[in-house]
Amino acid sequence: MEDQFIQVVIGVCILLFAAKLMAELFVRLKLPIVLGELIAGMIVGPFAFGSFFTIGGETILQLSGEIKILGEIGAIVILFMAGLEMTPREFLRGGKASFTVGTLGVIVPFFVGFFVFQLFGFHAYQAMLVATALTATSIAISVQVLSEFGKLKSAEARLIIGAAVVDDILAIAVLSIVTSIGGGTDTVDVAEISFTILKVLGFFAAMAIVAIFVVPKIASSGMWKAGGSVEGVVTAVFFGTAGLAASIGLSPILGSFVVGMALASSKVFERVEHYISKLGLIFAPLFFAIIGAQVDFRGLSPEILILAAIVIAVAIITKLAGCGLPAWIFLRNKQQAKRVGIGMISRGEVGLIVAGVGLTSGVLTSDVYSTIIIMVAVTTLITPIWLKLEYRKEIGAKTS
Repeated sequence: MEDQFIQVVIGVCILLFAAKLMAELFVRLKLPIVLGELIAGMIVGPFAFGSFFTIGGETILQLSGEIKILGEIGAIVILFMAGLEMTPREFLRGGKASFTVGTLGVIVPFFVGFFVFQLFGFHAYQAMLVATALTATSIAISVQVLSEFGKLKSAEARLIIGAAVVDDILAIAVLSIVTSIGGGTDTVDVAEISFTILKVLGFFAAMAIVAIFVVPKIASSGMWKAGGSVEGVVTAVFFGTAGLAASIGLSPILGSFVVGMALASSKVFERVEHYISKLGLIFAPLFFAIIGAQVDFRGLSPEILILAAIVIAVAIITKLAGCGLPAWIFLRNKQQAKRVGIGMISRGEVGLIVAGVGLTSGVLTSDVYSTIIIMVAVTTLITPIWLKLEYRKEIGAKTS
């Protein structure tokens, strides 16, 4: 037990120190900090340079379950911070646009991916699993880049965040459906699928309504007199709601997002925002470094790289088209719509979960598993670079 504790503490030390060193380098190179933190994880991870530093035959940095849980906590904190940037009224105001962009951001990648992968010889369930990995956006990456540029209040940022929430809900519903179908059946119960989607949406709506009416009253109550009580209670509430979301089959980050949103127009907003920004200084870089450290490029072959290139191309094109085109209709601005499409490209937790489910069930081969991991890694790296270039163009146009 003590050895495990030491292992986790050393892991946090290495990942956090490496992330901040790379952040310093990327600030000087005028590149997105989040990209530096991701690359830091890749460099010091147990599948790269970290593999050369061992004690007793084991690498110093071990990606244990505890380390990965710390990463999940980081994601919860990041999405709480994102929720604070959008009041419930603003979220509902963009409801039609967010729902349309988020829904098409799931439907287009899934069906295009399913069709393309069947063309390449995948059997139906394999194709369905890979297509599912293409559906969910990793909003934490885009939120961090938008925050760096002070663009979290912009029209495209609000649409990206709102659509990503819808996207995440539907992607989790799709994952639930696909895993429940299993590899041994060719029939799909439409009624069951519809019920699952409605159940997930209903749970999210109920959770959001309760949070919006209850959380501000708890946080703003005059009973909190001791120093740090408000901050402690708010933290307990958003972690508790994240846990509740996970227990009913939703992503935990959706729980923390709705609590942040509930507090966005409360009396304690400024106090909570100041506090959580400090917490984010630790947990955000740790989250991105842990994501980077999980990328394993060992054993790559030309066949895997060719398949990965196809999957990556489908992943990028389907989000650009599926999210960017409807965003253009709502925003009536080509540049902003393009940024929405780019902001939705990065894949995250759902892609990694699908890969793991497919591998452990024996449906996906190790080659296809590696392909999905590469897709998640590459789209995660592409998104901050591309968004940065888009905003640089805007800054250049204003100064010229």
